[in-house]
Amino acid sequence: MDFDTLEALRTYHPAWRLLRSDHACLVASFLQRVFITPNVRVMAAADLAEALEDELYELRRRLGTDAFPKTALAYLNDWAAPDKGWLRKFYAQGSDEPQFDLTPTTEKAIAWLGTLAERRFVGTESRLLTLFALLQQMSEGSEADPAKRIAELHKRRDAIDAEIGRVLAGDMPLLDDSSLKDRFQQFTQLARDLLTDFREVEHNFRLLDRRVRERIALWDGSKGALLEEIMGERDAIADSDQGRSFRAFWDFLMSSRRQEELTELLARILSLPPVLEMGPDARTRRVHYDWLVAGEQTQRTVALLSQQLRRFLDDQAWLENRRIMDILHGIEAKALALRATPPTGEVMEIAESAATLELPMERPLFTPPLKPLIANIALTAGDSEVDAAALYSQAMVDHAQLARHIRHALQDRPQVTLRQLTDAQPLQQGLAELVAYLQLGSDTFQTTVDEDTMEVIAWQTVTDEGLAMERLARLPRVIFMR
Repeated sequence: MDFDTLEALRTYHPAWRLLRSDHACLVASFLQRVFITPNVRVMAAADLAEALEDELYELRRRLGTDAFPKTALAYLNDWAAPDKGWLRKFYAQGSDEPQFDLTPTTEKAIAWLGTLAERRFVGTESRLLTLFALLQQMSEGSEADPAKRIAELHKRRDAIDAEIGRVLAGDMPLLDDSSLKDRFQQFTQLARDLLTDFREVEHNFRLLDRRVRERIALWDGSKGALLEEIMGERDAIADSDQGRSFRAFWDFLMSSRRQEELTELLARILSLPPVLEMGPDARTRRVHYDWLVAGEQTQRTVALLSQQLRRFLDDQAWLENRRIMDILHGIEAKALALRATPPTGEVMEIAESAATLELPMERPLFTPPLKPLIANIALTAGDSEVDAAALYSQAMVDHAQLARHIRHALQDRPQVTLRQLTDAQPLQQGLAELVAYLQLGSDTFQTTVDEDTMEVIAWQTVTDEGLAMERLARLPRVIFMR
C-alpha cells in the first residue's frame, strides 16, 4: 500500500477508473441491475443496448435531454474499450452477434459501493463462530497423530451425547431473533461473494487460454515441445490451490443429495419470522442453482482450452491448410506486436463497398440436371401368402407426450428423477420408452446424472405365450431440472 503502487492502481486499474468516472453512478447502477442482481453471466449486445436505452430515456426525462448525449450502443462499446475495461465484449462460437459480460474488477467495485450503504443490523457473533470453526477444521485436518485424532472424536461424541441427554430432559435452547438475523446476514454475504469469485475464476482461466493462443501463434519449434509445455501449464493450473478448490466445490454441488438438502434448508430458514422481517431477496431461495449456472459457465471456459488443443492436434487439417495457417499466424504475431502501440489514422480502406444489384428476371429458370427414363414394362404379381400381421405390431413412442409429462412434473418442483417420472406414469412401450426419456434428457431438457446412486426401473411385458413378465433396468439416477 505504498504511494507508487496506489498511484499506479488509481491510473490503470479498471475498478478505480470506474469510481473516478463522471458516469460512475450510471455504470454501477445499470450493471448491478442487469448482470449482478439476476445473476446473468452473458448478454447479447442487442438486448443489453435495449435495456440501457430504456435506462437513458428515464434519466434524460428527469435530468434533461443533454444528460447523456450518446447512444446506448456507443456507451457499451466505450465501457468495453481497453482504456475502461468495465465490460468484456466478445463473439461466441458459431455466432456473429457480439456478447457482453461483466469483468471481475467491475463487480468488485460495485460490491464495494454496496458496503458504503448504512446497514440496519451488523452482526459479529456469526463471523466469530465462523473463524473459530475454520481454526478447528485446520487444526483437526492437519493432525497426523492417530491417538490425538481419536481423543478429539471421543470428546466430540461425549459432547453430542450430553446434548442429546439435555434435549431428552426438556432443555432445548433455541437461537434468538438477533442470532438468526446475524447468521442469515452472514450467509447472504458469503453467497454473493461466492458468485463474485466464480467470475474471477473464469477470468483467470480465460487468461490461461489467451496465453496458450499467444504461444501457439508465436511458436517456431516442434509441435511435441509446444504440447509438452502447454499441457504442463494446464496441469499446474488444475493442480493449483484454486483449481483443486474449484473442483472440490463443483463435485460437492453436483451431488443431487446436497442439492436437495440445500433446497430443504433454504425453504425452512426463509420461512422463519425473524428472517422474513429482514426482507430477503427472492433469489436467495435458488442461490444454489445460481452457483450451478456460474460454475457451468466457468467449466465452459475451461473447455475452450481443450478445443484449442484438439484443433492443434489435427494433423490432416494442419497439412491441408498449412499456407492459411502461416498467414494467420503472421497476422496474429503482428497484431500482438502492435497491441501495445496501435497504429493511428486509417488502417485500411474498402473499395466499392456498395451492394451489387441483380434483377430477378436475370436469373435463369431451373433446369433438371437429369431427365428420368421410365421403362415400359409389365408389372408382375407378387406373393399373396405373406403374413401382414408384422406391419400392425409395431410400437411408436410418443416423444411429445413424454415431454409434456416431464414439464408437468417440473411445474411444482425444481427437479425430478427418472424413477419418479416412471412411477407416476408407468412405461407402456418398455425399453424403447425408457430410451426415449434418456434422449429427451440429452436433447430437450437440462439433466444431471448421479453416478453414486443406482435406481431400478421396472415395467410389465407380455410374452408370446400371453404371460405377464416384469422387466428391470438398473442405471444411475437421472435428474431432470428446470
